[in-house]
Amino acid sequence: MNIPSNGVSLNVTDQGQGIPAVVFLHCWGGSTRTWDRIIAALPPRYRTVAIDQRGWGASEHPTPGYSVAELADDTEGAIEALGLERYILVGHSMGGKTAQLVASRRPKGLDGLVLVAPAPPSPLKIPEELRVMLEGPNVREFVTMALEQMLTYKPLSREEPN
Repeated sequence: MNIPSNGVSLNVTDQGQGIPAVVFLHCWGGSTRTWDRIIAALPPRYRTVAIDQRGWGASEHPTPGYSVAELADDTEGAIEALGLERYILVGHSMGGKTAQLVASRRPKGLDGLVLVAPAPPSPLKIPEELRVMLEGPNVREFVTMALEQMLTYKPLSREEPN
């Protein structure tokens, strides 16, 4: 389903009824599909929410607005739009960095924080050559290479979530 948050439309998968809800934030280059196997392995008593962060998956892809603060604002807006009164944030890599910022704001209802190989909370120094690649038209090629050569020990099939 799509929900409005912080001026963009975010794709969210929302399953189950449990309290607190478990909110999943994916890594850079990921999507809600990143969490499919984890969510499937959880007992059905958990309410799970996975968010496609702006620019990824089926969420809106605005030109500006990709700071960690904006991703954190998006996350808080999604939580509010879904009416989650109690929740646990789970973030991987960039999603972990985003979750750390949300948690630092001490939002009402946050019961816990799970970080899976989080990006550091401090700014990351990226070499200029890599920065140009990440901002340019070859970003999809870089993401594909990262998924196939850096993030897995074997290439992922098209059927597996990334």
